[in-house]
Amino acid sequence: MSSDALSDNNTVSPHEKYRLKQVINASGRMTILGVSTPEPAVAAAVEYGLGHFFEMKDLVLKTGAYIAGLLNVEDAVIVSCASAGIAQSVAAVIVKESDHLLVNLHSAAHQEPDEIVLPKGHNVNYGAPVGTMVALGGGKVVEAGYANECSAAQLAAAITPRTAALLYIKSHHSVQKSMLTVAEAAEVAHRHQLPLIVDAAAEEDLTCYYQMGADLVIYSGAKALEGPSSGLVIGRATYVAWVRRQSEGIGRAMKVGKEGILGLTEAIERYVHRVPVSGQQLVEKMTPFIERLNTLPGVTARVVWDSAGRDIARTEIAFDEAALGLRTGEIVQRLKTGKIAIYFRGYRANEGKIEVDVRSVTPEQLTTLYTCLATLLEKRP
Repeated sequence: MSSDALSDNNTVSPHEKYRLKQVINASGRMTILGVSTPEPAVAAAVEYGLGHFFEMKDLVLKTGAYIAGLLNVEDAVIVSCASAGIAQSVAAVIVKESDHLLVNLHSAAHQEPDEIVLPKGHNVNYGAPVGTMVALGGGKVVEAGYANECSAAQLAAAITPRTAALLYIKSHHSVQKSMLTVAEAAEVAHRHQLPLIVDAAAEEDLTCYYQMGADLVIYSGAKALEGPSSGLVIGRATYVAWVRRQSEGIGRAMKVGKEGILGLTEAIERYVHRVPVSGQQLVEKMTPFIERLNTLPGVTARVVWDSAGRDIARTEIAFDEAALGLRTGEIVQRLKTGKIAIYFRGYRANEGKIEVDVRSVTPEQLTTLYTCLATLLEKRP
């Protein structure tokens, strides 16, 4: 290929080159849409990582120590994603210091405790089942309580001599009502001399669950932190060291590159010094949008707040399906498959409701979203 052809090719955006659709992400920081769009300083750290060599063990140890200092926790390690964090944390509490089990986790018979107890309402599918990640780490899920409740006593009742750890999923996917708190789960774990692992993938507070007593806390690097695809595990030094050991075991298949390590470290440093956007600011951003939506026949819009308790306001859109002659699920599907792919939070489409997460949506995109929805409803069969 000539240099002129290469030059011409470089002026074409990936959307054009690969014939990709433009996307408006009104669903939040979701893996299926690439999660987030890191700021230039984070991209620069990624680029620096791509352009240089490092002693990887040194890079992993020293960035982990640096992050631990930023967060005032005992230790930290960067992994490839939050799901890898779950799998490697489970493997860590089963393998511990065993060199043999480290490299034979799934092939060797062993007597090490391998049951991972979690509330039944936390055994969810977040895009992949929690149980799959536990199994990948060599563990076996044991459910405590019921789908709609789990108390500290119910969690404790599920513990046996085969229990390796307790697991708590802090997520909007989990059942929220009648569930024990992280602090209560930590008290149960420590009373039985067990570690508590908390999956806090999309959570915004990087220290509260550690302070509540969790021994390992897992975050997505690309969600609230807006870093590259990556994950973060923080916690007690012994347990984090065991997670880090998994790079020579199952973690080898989940390794994170130098660019991801440097990018996430930069993102975390910027995150802890950032003034966060408040829920009230999100309300102000979406108010004109809500007012316009409420002019559409068969549509009612209002502000709702994050079901998991985070300071995130969203727009709820309710459709009068009888008046519109159109199911909400069909509206969601048609907007996804339009010329511009528009993604909502469609978890409650069966109730005739969807949500719009405006954190990653510009005012111009909100106008486009309104126009596309209005056009769709006008052209409905």
